[in-house]
Amino acid sequence: MKHVIDLAWKQNMAFETDMDGHKIVIDAGIDSGGDDLGPRPKQLMLTSLAGCTGIDVIMILKKMKVEPEGFHVIVEGDVAEDHPKKYTKMKVIYQFKGKDLPLDKLEKAVKLSEEKYCGVSAVYRDAMEMTTEIRMVE
Repeated sequence: MKHVIDLAWKQNMAFETDMDGHKIVIDAGIDSGGDDLGPRPKQLMLTSLAGCTGIDVIMILKKMKVEPEGFHVIVEGDVAEDHPKKYTKMKVIYQFKGKDLPLDKLEKAVKLSEEKYCGVSAVYRDAMEMTTEIRMVE
């Protein structure tokens, strides 16, 4: 299997692609000479990780018959001071809301996503330090 993205330059620093029938515009911020017409490419790396592991965790929890009232995946990325300004480490925070959520099942779902199913997490883990936190909120 191969995934292919065709990203077309539109104007100034803005690019556009069609991904699975969804138009995505990527641009630089005004402070970097762009027009702020879309998100920055590097932050999309955080979104990709959050989306990949988030979908996994919800799918696994549904199979376990566990359904949280709310669920957020928060990804914090530390950026290098010098060029290339790459991510040097990421922290993934899984934030659950709900009554009587079994912590052991939440931990198992997170671990399965991170260690077996999430392809984005697997790539990032090879490239930088990755940490995890599970939070329960009211």
